[in-house]
Amino acid sequence: MKHDKTILLLSLQLLLLAGLILIEATNQPQSFLRGVLFIAFAAITVMLLLMRLRFKAKLAGMIDALKRAGSGNVNTRLLANDEPAVNELIFAINELIEQLDKIRVQTIKSEAARKSLLSNISHDIRTPLTSIIGYVDALNDDIAASRAEKLEYIGIISRKATSLKQLIDEIFDLAKLDADEVPQRPQRLDLAEMARESVIEFLPALKQANMKLTVSIPEEKCLVTADRLSVQRVLNNLMKNAVQHGQQGEVLGVELTEHAGFYQLTIWDKGQGIPEGELTKVFDRMYRTERSRNPMYGGSGLGLAIAKALVEKNGGKIWVESEPGQKTSFTFSMPKNS
Repeated sequence: MKHDKTILLLSLQLLLLAGLILIEATNQPQSFLRGVLFIAFAAITVMLLLMRLRFKAKLAGMIDALKRAGSGNVNTRLLANDEPAVNELIFAINELIEQLDKIRVQTIKSEAARKSLLSNISHDIRTPLTSIIGYVDALNDDIAASRAEKLEYIGIISRKATSLKQLIDEIFDLAKLDADEVPQRPQRLDLAEMARESVIEFLPALKQANMKLTVSIPEEKCLVTADRLSVQRVLNNLMKNAVQHGQQGEVLGVELTEHAGFYQLTIWDKGQGIPEGELTKVFDRMYRTERSRNPMYGGSGLGLAIAKALVEKNGGKIWVESEPGQKTSFTFSMPKNS
């Protein structure tokens, strides 16, 4: 090791120096031995000097590399040498540069996502507001000739306002989740009972959508540790998503299964489905497939993002599987009550 070599050379230099001092102190006429020791001492000194110069040159190269990384060239990496102590520093610096590169990439993605989010939010707020203003102006200008027509306008305004309020509420909910301002109160819950309650709550919506219901929920308790309001919100969002986008398949399924250490709940439908290239994006904020952008299908594009955030805050996982035209499944897992 070069580090050990430096120590060895310094030790030899000290021994040679001690030998020269001893010869001078005893006044012994050992000129040959004195010459050999002096030459050896000088050679070791030169070797140490050269090693020092090489180290300074490597250090200058490291500094240049760090300056390049600091100026934005995060592809820069420092090369290791044969000095263990320096190598540890190099490895730590390379790891730091790699983390900086990841942060830079994440920042670029976050900035793009922020711009896309603002663009989508402005569009989704402006559209119903424009419609509301238009119908209010029509009422003020007495464009509606009959009472029935006026009531129709008022109904449209009410629906648009309700949709707008729901969008704003979801935006604030997501902002609170990001800021970790949504209190989580983990407790022992019966996931089977909560799933049954959610199914019962959506029976009118299923009937209106002309969808059949297939349920596979165990009779025995399925105890999990989670926040009740969060689980209710997740179930509500997934059920609502399946009803909105699965009407074409005319069937909705709910399955609760037990696994080692966790329970797994799947809500599926046989609607048009999600293309493979979009599966990784469905939980992104304000992301909607081209089909779901149709106003008749509703949705703000935030429900699944909120569901994902709530599941993860409660120690679970959520994912989607889809075979377009056959079956689309949204599944989340929750840890068993410990």
